[in-house]
Amino acid sequence: MYEMVKGANVGLAGLSDQVDSVSVTLGWASSTGEGDADVSVMLLGEHGKVRDDGDFYFYNNPVAADGSVQLLGKKPAEEGSEDQIVFDLTAIPADVERIVVAASRYEGARFGELDDLRVTLADGSGEGLLRFAIDDAGSVSAFIFGELYRRAGEWKFRAVGQGYDNGLAGLATDFGVDIEDDAADVDDVEDETDIAAAAAADGQGEEAAPADAGGVGELAGAAPSVAAPAITASSAAVVERESPAATLPAVPAPRQPGEDEEPKKPSARPRTAKKKVTLPKAVRKTLAENESWREARLFPVSALKSDRDRETRATSVLLSVMAQVPEFGRRLTAAFGAPAGRTETFTEVSLPHGETPRRPDGVIRVERAGKLWTALLETKTNGNALRTDQVQAYMDIAARRGYEAVITLSNDVALEGSPLVDVKIDGRRKHKVALRHLSWAEVTHQAQMLIRHEGVGNSAHAWLLQELLHYLQHENSGCHGFQNMGAAWVPVRKGIDDETLCQGDGRALEVVESWERLIRQVCLGLGGELGQKVLPVRRARRGTDPGVRRAEMADHLCLEGKLLAELRIEGTPGVLGLSADLRTGKLRTSVEIPAPEQGYPLSWAKRLIKRLAEAPADLHVETLVEGEAGGPRGTLERLRPEPADLLPVNGAQITGFRLSLFKGMGSTRGNAESGFIRSVDDAVHRFYSSVVVPLDHPTSRRAPAAERTPAVSA
Repeated sequence: MYEMVKGANVGLAGLSDQVDSVSVTLGWASSTGEGDADVSVMLLGEHGKVRDDGDFYFYNNPVAADGSVQLLGKKPAEEGSEDQIVFDLTAIPADVERIVVAASRYEGARFGELDDLRVTLADGSGEGLLRFAIDDAGSVSAFIFGELYRRAGEWKFRAVGQGYDNGLAGLATDFGVDIEDDAADVDDVEDETDIAAAAAADGQGEEAAPADAGGVGELAGAAPSVAAPAITASSAAVVERESPAATLPAVPAPRQPGEDEEPKKPSARPRTAKKKVTLPKAVRKTLAENESWREARLFPVSALKSDRDRETRATSVLLSVMAQVPEFGRRLTAAFGAPAGRTETFTEVSLPHGETPRRPDGVIRVERAGKLWTALLETKTNGNALRTDQVQAYMDIAARRGYEAVITLSNDVALEGSPLVDVKIDGRRKHKVALRHLSWAEVTHQAQMLIRHEGVGNSAHAWLLQELLHYLQHENSGCHGFQNMGAAWVPVRKGIDDETLCQGDGRALEVVESWERLIRQVCLGLGGELGQKVLPVRRARRGTDPGVRRAEMADHLCLEGKLLAELRIEGTPGVLGLSADLRTGKLRTSVEIPAPEQGYPLSWAKRLIKRLAEAPADLHVETLVEGEAGGPRGTLERLRPEPADLLPVNGAQITGFRLSLFKGMGSTRGNAESGFIRSVDDAVHRFYSSVVVPLDHPTSRRAPAAERTPAVSA
């Protein structure tokens, strides 16, 4: 991989012959697990300015209509998070000369607080081409990582590494944004009442929530909401991401260069120009006479009798919906390097391979400007594992025929640095084939995000996705995601019980890998239900190899008998901790809330107990005391009449509170009612709904995805 330094540039064609489509990944790590940033992309014309409002891509406008830009969102990395952007360079308009790739932080956070800032670029086959590591980000709230630009008809990449002190607003201003001088500044506003009044006067504020002196916003150190800055009538306001603690100033949308100062009718923002359809929240009353009547389904599952039937049906169902619902198909194929274009899908295709033709489960073809992108699909359902010989044969066929990718689809979850299938690549072949994996849990997650939160183009597409989702979630489909902790689960549990499990035992490492797969699946499931990003937190040392990190976790399992994980749920206070104690058979879910900077400890305790009025009575509340291992603690049932019992008797400084729920964990390795996997999933969902939701201050909640549309000035 080509290592770049600040200011250097390189031509993409010299690094690979498959650069019509490239993916750019921004990454960072945080020692606390809570550090994060939002990526943004700007397309610039000949004057170094955006051409119009549609050239600004961010979390609320993630996909270009022509498919040239697509923000795929965050995913866990070995030390933190990564945010990926896919560019179809053949679809970039001819009058776009530069593409700026940047990121911004919010709520006063700075990039200097993050570790291991980096940007990498991969070609259409997924092979990494270049990397730019950033060591001197400094105290800035917005940062340009790099840019793609044209020279003599060739695309090149420049490592920029430039920061902005005044956030995304300052960054956008440099590329054509015009903000009024009297715009409200987040650092200058202190009175929450004045803020709400100003927002109401402008007609841009959300419905004001009453001041809640006892809200958890204070407990979590939340700042008041801030009104959006005023902008000229010719600019459209873009709603900045709401953080768990505050709403930052809105960022005006880019304005065309040379535009005069006379007010003009604003152009429609990308997310408001087209109506989106999601499922209704309320379920319609059925017309059936009794519960024995079953609604007719587009994709029936009653006739499925064997694994082969399930694989064939699941493949056909998925591929047909991908072809008919462009939003869904593009969401899945973009991550594999496919361009945006006309998509056709096929099943049970016969392809020559030696003396015996091979029949991959499916073929995906995307056509754009006369060029074809092709991927072969190998599908497995239930607990069936991918076969190395099958995948190797498809890789060889794809290489000979000039296809771009082989996609494996199963209930397993791929881990970073630990491929599900090891295949041999013939280095003598010039044409490279990408081997990618997709989990059925990821397919379900993407369908949920579209029809329940983000919306699709029309009601027919929403109905098709709903039928797909119903099929995938049916008990007979075989597409239920990761559902088996593996053969090592029982021996490891027994070894922990009788204290015979030794460090270095390979079975412990197998359990750790299964645990990591389970946590990733739990994140996908919860994120699909909430419509928010849910990611596992990584706290490994910088530069730690994923295999080394898992080996350390396996040693900890042998010594302590515990599996540990942390989840960061977007828009909620704190990090959700999860511990599975194999010695006691208990699952613990917890969250830590920092103490307010002002006020009295007794008031903090009373407000917290009041906020948890609807939480389970067996919730454990523990006071965190500076310099001590632990402070006063008790169940919510005991503390409700006496919140003062949470105060240290020696008057020690309170740093926060830890809230925990305990439940018995399943003993079996599978996904049955009594299984370990089901118990972990239930524990996380119960803790989120009964503890985290009551803690989420109303003013800090993010609006539903369908409502997070850019505002347009009148």
